[in-house]
Amino acid sequence: MRYWLFKSEPDKWSWADQLARGDAGEEWDGIRNYQARNYMREMQVGDRGFFYHSNKDRAIVGIVEVCAPCHPDSTTEDPRWECVDLRAVASMPRPVTLQMCKADPRLADMVLVKNTRLSVQPVTEAEWKVICELGGLQA
Repeated sequence: MRYWLFKSEPDKWSWADQLARGDAGEEWDGIRNYQARNYMREMQVGDRGFFYHSNKDRAIVGIVEVCAPCHPDSTTEDPRWECVDLRAVASMPRPVTLQMCKADPRLADMVLVKNTRLSVQPVTEAEWKVICELGGLQA
């Protein structure tokens, strides 16, 4: 299993919206960045990810699971763009803010800390465990 982070503006697609989709999940559509798209191409069903609220909150608020492999993005007819489907797994008992991540030396090399603009990004297993610890979850 690999780990990822998915960023969303809460006024466009929030953690509450993701939770409301239940086990069916939802397409992680609208991504128009080649690096983010390429990461989704690497994903396998069962991979886990953090759900991150960007802009105002700037916090990891939940855990999602890839529930459908990479496929054409239904929001465009352009064949270059693909996406995976995600389903909600668990809410973070305590949101883990970007500020908390930047302050923890164990996360100094995390993509979120170094490149806050990338909307889909990898997370190492060690980083996954630290974030879960900070958020009050067992990895």
